[in-house]
Amino acid sequence: MYRRGGIRMWIFYAFGSALFAGLTSILAKCGIRHTDSDVATAIRTIVVLIFSWIMVFVVGAQDGIAAVSSKTWLFLILSGLATGASWLCYFHALQAGDVNKVVPIDKSSTILTIVLAFLFLGEEVSALKIVCVILIGAGTFLMIQKKETEKSVGQEKKSWRLYACLSAGFASLTSILGKIGIEGLNSNLGTAIRTAVVLLMAWIMVFAKGKQKEIGRIDRRELGFICLSGLATGGSWLCYYKALQDGLASVVVPIDKLSILVTIAFSYLVFHEKLTKRAALGLVLIVAGTLLMIL
Repeated sequence: MYRRGGIRMWIFYAFGSALFAGLTSILAKCGIRHTDSDVATAIRTIVVLIFSWIMVFVVGAQDGIAAVSSKTWLFLILSGLATGASWLCYFHALQAGDVNKVVPIDKSSTILTIVLAFLFLGEEVSALKIVCVILIGAGTFLMIQKKETEKSVGQEKKSWRLYACLSAGFASLTSILGKIGIEGLNSNLGTAIRTAVVLLMAWIMVFAKGKQKEIGRIDRRELGFICLSGLATGGSWLCYYKALQDGLASVVVPIDKLSILVTIAFSYLVFHEKLTKRAALGLVLIVAGTLLMIL
């Protein structure tokens, strides 16, 4: 592993991923106020694909595609499919629900990732990690609880919880499948390949639902935010899979989920979404559990 001054370099990449991921949620929310979430996902994936392949050629990793094994192709494709499903669910939830409620559920994928990393990657689950899982789980529960004064909304609006949970489940699978898929492969090339799979899946969903007509109706301002969210996603992915390649999935994923701090800070500044005392306590528990995971 890469080290500088005793610090593992993959940890820096993981924090970089968290920063970009936090910005992604806010930029995407700005871009889907009046734009269909499936269409927005498909468009932003184009930006991510272009960005990721530019990085492949910048680092000179394009020749490595000929040496990609069938096993690697399989897991990269599966990882891409899981990512596509996670994205579609996540942005549907983000469009219907509050950022401060959707993001904590999505970030709870940390818990499932740790379990899967233990089962399939053989990563150690220490007593400290179990404590961290409990803290993160409790924090997530506190953050998504409805306020007593909150009025019930229609069934369609309530569906964001289901989509947020599905997003978390698919995100966990993405991490494990991606970890296996980039073994012995340049992380930039692996990211570019799986992004192509996500792009294909996203556009199939758009045409399958007959939403292609919505493309010409997108507001230019929202289109700008969608493209910026794509760039932020590309930056997050490049950092994330570099960290995942060199580090432990059970540690990289929790650090990446610290993006919740960036997201909540900007959701307050941009959307004026405030945390209750209960939710603030939940945020503290999530952050504490995540930071302890690094030890």
